[in-house]
Amino acid sequence: MKAMVLKNLCDLGINKEPLELQDIPKPFPNEGEILVKVSTCGVCHTELDEIEGRTPPSRFPMVLGHQVVGRVEKTGKDASRFTIGDRIGIAWIYSSCGTCDYCLSGKENLCESFKATGRDANGGYAEYMTIPEDFAFKIPDTFSDMEAAPLLCAGAIGYRSLKLTGLINGQNLGLTGFGASAHLVLKMAQYKYPDSKIYVFARSEKEREFALELGAFWAGDTEDKPPEKLNCIIDTTPVWKPVVEALKNLKSGGRLVINAIRKEDHDKDYLLKLKYPSHLWLEKEIKSVANVERSDVSEFLDLAAQIGIKPEYQEFRLEEANKALLELKNRQIKGAKVLKIG
Repeated sequence: MKAMVLKNLCDLGINKEPLELQDIPKPFPNEGEILVKVSTCGVCHTELDEIEGRTPPSRFPMVLGHQVVGRVEKTGKDASRFTIGDRIGIAWIYSSCGTCDYCLSGKENLCESFKATGRDANGGYAEYMTIPEDFAFKIPDTFSDMEAAPLLCAGAIGYRSLKLTGLINGQNLGLTGFGASAHLVLKMAQYKYPDSKIYVFARSEKEREFALELGAFWAGDTEDKPPEKLNCIIDTTPVWKPVVEALKNLKSGGRLVINAIRKEDHDKDYLLKLKYPSHLWLEKEIKSVANVERSDVSEFLDLAAQIGIKPEYQEFRLEEANKALLELKNRQIKGAKVLKIG
């Protein structure tokens, strides 16, 4: 089968083609697994983190991709949740142990044995992949394969981030960065919190215009001062500067939710140059996001189907995965990027 394969870590700013198109063996489903013929796979910033070593794959070579839509082609022994031909989705959560304190208390995203699709097991930048059947999701009929792919990570992790804000209807919400995840969060927030005003901070003028088109109350640059303070802000950027700027724009006791595995190093000097700024006090809170639980994915898919959330996306062929990743690296973003495979 065809797959775009990562053979080693590299700097995407230097190596413009980190993934190599290869013919690799078609996988076989083990006990409790299903074999999926992949139709589409979303392209995520986390893939940049994997390629550049901020969250490196557990082995090489590795097939990336964790926003996967496809159809069940074969079931392994004792796999009975799905039948041949069912359309399913696969997200970042590939598996967890199911027996540790975190798993038993409903926090499987924190499991020390957590495995991520496309990082710890081959993902969806390929014609086929396998997944434990308990970690696959039925896709609502309302979505096309292309529309469904970004929902599985950008949507699901955005849903989790929004939950973690603790936002109450009528309070102000900020979104720092406006890519694949944030534009879905905006749509969710408009539905769940109809009396709240949503403020968007983005470096790109096109992203700011896009946010206003989707109904944001206000949009400005990362360093711009909004007309009022915000109760909560979700940061989806890969850099440090927006963290400090977001804290400046929070009300006393406000919460900043950072949706990133790690921040890149290139703007760390910005933090070192700061004198102690007054906006770092007043009991403002920073909370990180860690992975997704299965409930995040299933709940978000139901919500998206219920309220008609459909992502904006750009389509690429499997062979164009490097092009899509490079555009993501260079902030050439409007909505999500999706590979068409099957």
